[in-house]
Amino acid sequence: MDMKIEMATPSAFTLSVRPDNIAVVTIDVPGEKMNTLKAEFGSQVRAIIKAIRDNKDLRGVVFISAKPDNFIAGADINMIDGCTTAQQAEALAYEGRKIMSDIHALTIPVIAAIHGPCLGGGLELALACHGRVCTDDAKTVLGLPEVQLGLLPGSGGTQRLPRLVGVSTALEMILTGKQLRARQARKVGLVDDVVPHAILLDAAAALALKGRPASRRLPVKERILAGPLGRALLFHFVGKKTQQKTHGNYPAASRILDVIHIGLAQGKGSGYTAEARAFGELAMTPQSQALRQIFFATTEIKKDPGSSVESGPLRSVGVLGGGLMGGGIAFVTASKAGLPVRIKDINPTGINHALKYSWQQLDKKVRRRHIRSSERDSQMAMISGATDYRGFSQRDVVIEAVFEDLSLKQQMVADVEAHCAPHTIFASNTSSLPIGDIAARAARPEKVIGLHFFSPVEKMPLVEIIPHAGTDEQTIATTVKLAKKQGKTPIVVADKAGFYVNRILAPYINEAMRMLTEGERVEHIDNALVKFGFPVGPIQLLDEVGIDTGTKIIPVLEAAYGERFSPPANVVSAILNDDRKGRKNGRGFYLYDAKGRTSKKQVDPAIYPLVGAAGSARLTEAQVAERCVMMMLNEAARCIDEKVIRSVRDGDIGAVFGIGFPPFLGGPFRYMDRLGADNVVATLQRLAAQYGDRFMPCEILLHMAQHGITFWPNREAERVS
Repeated sequence: MDMKIEMATPSAFTLSVRPDNIAVVTIDVPGEKMNTLKAEFGSQVRAIIKAIRDNKDLRGVVFISAKPDNFIAGADINMIDGCTTAQQAEALAYEGRKIMSDIHALTIPVIAAIHGPCLGGGLELALACHGRVCTDDAKTVLGLPEVQLGLLPGSGGTQRLPRLVGVSTALEMILTGKQLRARQARKVGLVDDVVPHAILLDAAAALALKGRPASRRLPVKERILAGPLGRALLFHFVGKKTQQKTHGNYPAASRILDVIHIGLAQGKGSGYTAEARAFGELAMTPQSQALRQIFFATTEIKKDPGSSVESGPLRSVGVLGGGLMGGGIAFVTASKAGLPVRIKDINPTGINHALKYSWQQLDKKVRRRHIRSSERDSQMAMISGATDYRGFSQRDVVIEAVFEDLSLKQQMVADVEAHCAPHTIFASNTSSLPIGDIAARAARPEKVIGLHFFSPVEKMPLVEIIPHAGTDEQTIATTVKLAKKQGKTPIVVADKAGFYVNRILAPYINEAMRMLTEGERVEHIDNALVKFGFPVGPIQLLDEVGIDTGTKIIPVLEAAYGERFSPPANVVSAILNDDRKGRKNGRGFYLYDAKGRTSKKQVDPAIYPLVGAAGSARLTEAQVAERCVMMMLNEAARCIDEKVIRSVRDGDIGAVFGIGFPPFLGGPFRYMDRLGADNVVATLQRLAAQYGDRFMPCEILLHMAQHGITFWPNREAERVS
């Protein structure tokens, strides 16, 4: 029977002793679903360490979580966000590292027993232990994702990880935030053993009783790279590659390289000092502040039900259309949401295509050892299909993913109302047609809503949920709940042409096309926007989504909002008439091989005579980026003014997750606040004088500039000096 050592006050850390004299430190942050590390826990851990030192009978220590599905998810980001100076943030890092050092200094073996996410400060605690055991559960992942918040590991992780797994593996993990699954972690030496969850504590205790695990001998490659010559070459090439990837937009990446290099070249003491200083300075950068705000906004959206009423039943889903979108929607519904899904298509080929798509996605996970073959088979068993409405009578939601044809979609509504239950929601995956028009002939218009996914469905995190004027609140709540179960980040937007994401994207792409017709080279335009911070340039993006698909919405927007959405005259038709659809048919702005791949991103020179331009660059990269981005910012401001989006939070998340707006800028609204409305207006007015009225600043920006107003509360907005 366990002997408990009671702490004086309620604690996130409690200590008990097993009959075999193994101390068990249980981590359970009160009132929280996830364990996160907070500054106030320092005294609790120090008291436990003292109790362990004072008990001379102990033979080892195990750190384990009482949470059912997580070890420690990292440090509390609010704690970091509360720092107002670099010195305060540096002190946090110093205190965290000191506690980790105290754990490591215990003379008896200390083992981390890991189940579920072990991230950031959680992995740093595990690294401070002498050994690590983790479960073989799919939930168990280990990583240091601080770079994704514009930071670096601040409690010793930059120094301990390279010495445990080797410098090249550590650099890859810390620079990318890559998370390792259990077997990957064992392969690189991050954990000593992988066991079933049921025996985790006993396995960790058994490892402690064996004494401290012997230091792992690094592979030859890692030993060479740890030497002066190998290290110099490695850091040179990694630094060059990192610069090419980040374009200097993410200062955390270069600081990570510096700190790890200092620790390896000058010793852990110097490395720890450099780590804490870099952590403090990075916490104050506008990039980290913006990335942290995205984190907070995403967390808020996850908790936002989208409506004030309870959601309806959500037990099974139907999908109309077995194409690429329909297949992707069926896949995430079964694999992520865990809901049975029934696909209807007009012919068996479509159904087979959708089933094959899910099989390929799941089989890829099996090959990568992310899931077992039995899990693949059970998830596939949740997907079925038919060419009629058999099996649809009790579907709670039916998602339509057919061609963008209004009469066809209206017929789909009528069919669902005829063959499904009165409570069944009809959710349209339209990207351009008004939801009100789709619901115009519905018997139950209150059950019709838009659910706009982005392609490829399994990768793109955002969905737009579009109620029309007659959609009831329960329909909104149920659709939001479904999107979250599918692993998506949903924003509720108004039923206006282009909704939100496509509306702000269209003028951005249009401006790129205008510059192309003015003589700018394709690669010059794309490189300018990649350097600005977008994952791909606007013209390459058009190739990726399909030129025919990407331009389909332009006439809808032009009809709704006028000339500022007009593309350059005859350019789109000239490209489409030349049978150029982009990557999907191997003919676009770029050259593709027979498999639709472009290795060196070579532009097809035939594109220039087609659009009537010579392709001789005249604008700087900064000028190119300014024109495209300013069109997007102006349209985003109109969207908040017209209540297309419910909040600037949704607008920022929609742009970052939907079209890859640079995350380190925080989204269009945070970026405009940093620039200042007066500067945004002045820039737009200058561009309007040079290039035309499409750049004229909208009314809300003029008002904000005049009165010094920001989109976010003033304390949040960081003004660029």
